[in-house]
Amino acid sequence: MGWSADTIYHGGPIVTMVDDNPSAEALAVKAGRIVAVGDLKTVSRYRRGCTRVVDLKGHALLPGFIDAHGHASMVGMQAMSANILPAPDGPGGSVASVLQALREHIRTSPYPDRLNGLVLGFGYDDSLLDEKRHPTRDDLDAVSSEVPIVLIHQSSHFGAFNSKALAMAGITADTPDPPGGVIRRRPGSNEPDGVLEEVAFFDSLGKMFPANDAQLAVDMLLAGQAMYLRYGYTTIQDGRTSAAQTQVGMLAAERGLLKADIVAYPDVLDAGNLSLMAPPWFHDVRVTPSYRNRFRIGGIKLTLDGSPQGKTAWLTQPYAEPPAGRAPDYAGYGVVDDAVVRAVFTQALRNHWQFLVHANGDRAIDQMLAQFALAKEDVPGVDVKPVLIHGQTLREDQVDRLQTLGIFPSLFPMHTFYWGDWHRTSVLGPERAENISPTGWLVRRGMPFTTHHDAPVAFPDAMRVVASAVNRSTRSGYVLGAHHRIDRWTALKTITSWAADQHFEGASKGSLAPGKLADLMILSDNPLTVDASKIADIRVLETVKEGRTIHEARAQIPARWLTASGAGDVP
Repeated sequence: MGWSADTIYHGGPIVTMVDDNPSAEALAVKAGRIVAVGDLKTVSRYRRGCTRVVDLKGHALLPGFIDAHGHASMVGMQAMSANILPAPDGPGGSVASVLQALREHIRTSPYPDRLNGLVLGFGYDDSLLDEKRHPTRDDLDAVSSEVPIVLIHQSSHFGAFNSKALAMAGITADTPDPPGGVIRRRPGSNEPDGVLEEVAFFDSLGKMFPANDAQLAVDMLLAGQAMYLRYGYTTIQDGRTSAAQTQVGMLAAERGLLKADIVAYPDVLDAGNLSLMAPPWFHDVRVTPSYRNRFRIGGIKLTLDGSPQGKTAWLTQPYAEPPAGRAPDYAGYGVVDDAVVRAVFTQALRNHWQFLVHANGDRAIDQMLAQFALAKEDVPGVDVKPVLIHGQTLREDQVDRLQTLGIFPSLFPMHTFYWGDWHRTSVLGPERAENISPTGWLVRRGMPFTTHHDAPVAFPDAMRVVASAVNRSTRSGYVLGAHHRIDRWTALKTITSWAADQHFEGASKGSLAPGKLADLMILSDNPLTVDASKIADIRVLETVKEGRTIHEARAQIPARWLTASGAGDVP
């Protein structure tokens, strides 16, 4: 053979994610693509003096992870915020600990100055705070009433604003609830208590940021990218972008700042996005996907309801315990009218656009199924591989409808760990909670599917995604829905080969085979063989994009010491 490999990997388990050839001894890379996978003797034929030889030293080599659903731009916002997540990811166990984290952030972080004084906190969860409530404007005013403070709920569907931030958002006692949102009020009064739900929160958050600061927006996206790289992702999703966020992705790409591929799905209800659905950034599903400087638009996103743990997902049956102030028959609410949903689906089919649909509650899933069936009657014979995102309360009869209609499911089994106990005791009750993220029903029908982290709702921790799908253990150790546990190989496919297929990129990504991109990562242990209880502890040692290292872990730093900002500071 007259040519040489750039790099050869050997000396550890190589997990190919190819069903009929699942493992190998060695892998060779040339010009950013895999050229050989197999036994060491055969692959070594591509070795020359200039070949870099990587001894894995027993560590595992896998395809780079592919993000089935997350929000890269919001992860960047998280990286610029005070970490107020609950354990094990942060210190947010009580309102007092949240407020202390904010004070420390104000004292030590450079980001409030960059944000014109705005103080952000990300990740509080009322279900895991000692007080079992959201922080209010009064709580936040105790930190400061002079600068705006906004806390983002871990679900990213709620926020808590202090008085200064409410004023900046233009919210007063006279402000009505917007369609699809709620401004929570003080008891016996119309005065806002600082907590905003859904559309009220999204619209108000957008008013907090400095206008026309392109560099800040790019830096935020890059901070999100950095966190993804730490967890082994070589393809990242930005799963509901505003027009401004979509344009930031383009700007970062034009400046050559992206290390991984980022595929954006703009919010179809943001009218400014529609003009962006054109080459060179976007091509419809009839065209093989291609990135322009590592960025492309993959399709559109539509959101139909809210968060189950926040009790705004749209259910057919009432919540086990309704939120304070709600009637016993409260079952959440939808945020888009049927006619609009049908019109969006019809538009997507006519234009051959892939679309993602956020639907957590089974009533929202019913809406998606019914309106998509009507859209298919309007535009027959077109397949764009629509994706159901989350599907937390997906019923078994709805699984059959997904299969019939050709809808690809992307589920969120990390809920079993983070909120499984809360689902059992307060959200759904013990019986319904057993079937959240019902991956077992999909496996039994032979349906491909993906799993995801929905970052920044949870860190983009692929090993936590796999562990949750395999174990379904809650924080308390209860196994929630043992009949929905899946095997490790399948769990890995949901974030590699099947995730590539979801994005129409299976020909070039998702497995280790000759001709595919050399998108790789090295793990501290083999997720196929390590004790199941230890899967979540596996660390990413190196992330490789098209043969080039784009992240390398700092030696000997335990994962628990890595901060949300990516600094990796050792305590």
